[in-house]
Amino acid sequence: MLPKPVYYYGDDVPSPERIKLHAGPISIIFEPDNGFLRYVRLGDQEILRGIYAAVRDHNWDTIAPVISNLEVETTEDTFRLTFDVMCHEGDIDFFWKGTLTGDSHGTVQFIMDGVSRSTFLRNRIGFCVLHPIACAGKPCTIEKVDGTVEQSEFPLYISPHQPFMNLKAISHEVLPGLSAKVGFAGDIFETEDQRNWTDASFKTYCTPLEIPYPVEVQEGDGIAQSITITLKGELPGELSKPQRETTEVNFTVDETASRPLPEIGLGWASHGEPLSAREQERLRLLNLSHLRIDLDLSQPNVETVFRQVSVQAQGLAVSLEIALFLSDGAERELIEFATMVEQIKPPIGTILIFHKAEMSTSPRWIELARRYLPEAKIGAGTNAYFTELNRERPPTELLDGVCYSMNPQVHAFDNASLVETLETQAQTVESARQFIGELPLAVTPITLQPRFNPNATGPEPELGADQLPSQVDVRQMSLLGGGWTLGSLKYLSESGVDSLTYYETTGWRGVMETAKGCPLPQRFRSIPGGVFPLYHVLADVGEFVGGKVIPSKSSAPLSVDGMALCKDGHIRILLANLGPEPVQVRLVCPNLTEQMWIKKLDETNVDQAMRSPESFRSDKGSLTKTEASELRLNLLPFAIVRIDPIE
Repeated sequence: MLPKPVYYYGDDVPSPERIKLHAGPISIIFEPDNGFLRYVRLGDQEILRGIYAAVRDHNWDTIAPVISNLEVETTEDTFRLTFDVMCHEGDIDFFWKGTLTGDSHGTVQFIMDGVSRSTFLRNRIGFCVLHPIACAGKPCTIEKVDGTVEQSEFPLYISPHQPFMNLKAISHEVLPGLSAKVGFAGDIFETEDQRNWTDASFKTYCTPLEIPYPVEVQEGDGIAQSITITLKGELPGELSKPQRETTEVNFTVDETASRPLPEIGLGWASHGEPLSAREQERLRLLNLSHLRIDLDLSQPNVETVFRQVSVQAQGLAVSLEIALFLSDGAERELIEFATMVEQIKPPIGTILIFHKAEMSTSPRWIELARRYLPEAKIGAGTNAYFTELNRERPPTELLDGVCYSMNPQVHAFDNASLVETLETQAQTVESARQFIGELPLAVTPITLQPRFNPNATGPEPELGADQLPSQVDVRQMSLLGGGWTLGSLKYLSESGVDSLTYYETTGWRGVMETAKGCPLPQRFRSIPGGVFPLYHVLADVGEFVGGKVIPSKSSAPLSVDGMALCKDGHIRILLANLGPEPVQVRLVCPNLTEQMWIKKLDETNVDQAMRSPESFRSDKGSLTKTEASELRLNLLPFAIVRIDPIE
């Protein structure tokens, strides 16, 4: 048996501590392990998603902060915190002292007073302020550094470029007649729409991107900044004091609408090993649509790889989603590829066209692919993030489909930030529809970690002997990995995407471990020959292939979320506790029956579910009686539950 936290989130490091603070009517969460201020709320209304200070190196990598000497003074409605922060990695050595205060009137101030202890290159040092995505489409007042004031609004659809520049302050209405003002000092700030990378926020940061970077920071250079939040207007009487938190989460299923469940596939395993008979059998149980393979046509081994993956696809009875990466020798490469297709006769579904020197595919390469692959279904877009597609929009008139990839860790890496990205995934689809219309849309691939850094300005540092590759996340094998996958399936399916490609087939980037296990078992603590919890999520959804997804809503989506499916008159509801505390859930669904099968995947049985997936899946769960259209459930930390009403 593994330690319980490893089953939870892949690591036996305890969940980060959280300190709850109140500044008059304002409630805040402070995380002392990283100096992150989260969830600045007035009652149920979220003013800010977060505030943090970041040191970003020449490749935009964030240097992890180490917090020390924390001192906390609090009353019922005030607080004062001081702490030291060290950001030290390689040649970067930056220290800052943090001061965080809140008064009884709801004014909050966060001060950073820093000094460089070495000379290094940086792309950014300073505060980032996150307005929640609930602000989308809402009016705001912009105060600029030159003293001018403008009336504007947060973008409704994802903005490809910075909506606000040269900022001194942003104000927006939180409740009728009550606004919150966020003031910035110590640098020039601007705002970007972080939904481009599935972050659940509009991020206001320094220094403006129009100023060339990276910049050399000299030893002894000082950097001081502050963020101040103030309330203006009439405060409702019921919000004049700190609010009591609710303990029950409502999850509601709306059976008046539905969408077709998208096609779901996996990526070919990057370790290159063939599938065993048992692995093939387990993968067939997922009812997959396709297998993605990336082919760099300029590489000498491309035909060997193509033959291997074609055999795998035929063994799994799925089609191939082929991502072709072209060079400037594209015409010759496409001619050779067309010959391979004629010889191998693979089960091709879609061919995605990319050029290695482009972030988003330009028309010339699509037209060339049309010439030499006239019978193929051709898609294109970007192999990177939605932001690249949003900034360089595809030639839709030439395409049979559009694509972009997705991962939740471009800017933040902790468990809470991972969960926050889920709701935003749907907004990328809604925004894409504004410029691609009804063309089929594929999100491919979806991974927990970035597969590469599209914005790097220099080589990546070499890995130590005990370091995981940057593409590997220990949460891949955890219950949280399963819950995150369920949330991703929910939001992307409900938004009307046509095709989804997740992870890989096997290995530490896949849905199950290989028989021999991973190369670093002391770091990635999977079970050799076992499956990951996300395998069971995909299997539960895969049993409804050809069915529909029903809209559902959680009253606390950062705590509990899930999805509802229907097919041939049958309904299935999947729920996940996305946090480290037990949660009570009230499920409301018009067509719940008096008896239901309830199957839980949690700390009590996850080891068996990973080691013996066939045995686990053969068990329907427990038979439970319910009240009409309502069911209450207690979910253990990071638990996943499947609910099947009995007709």
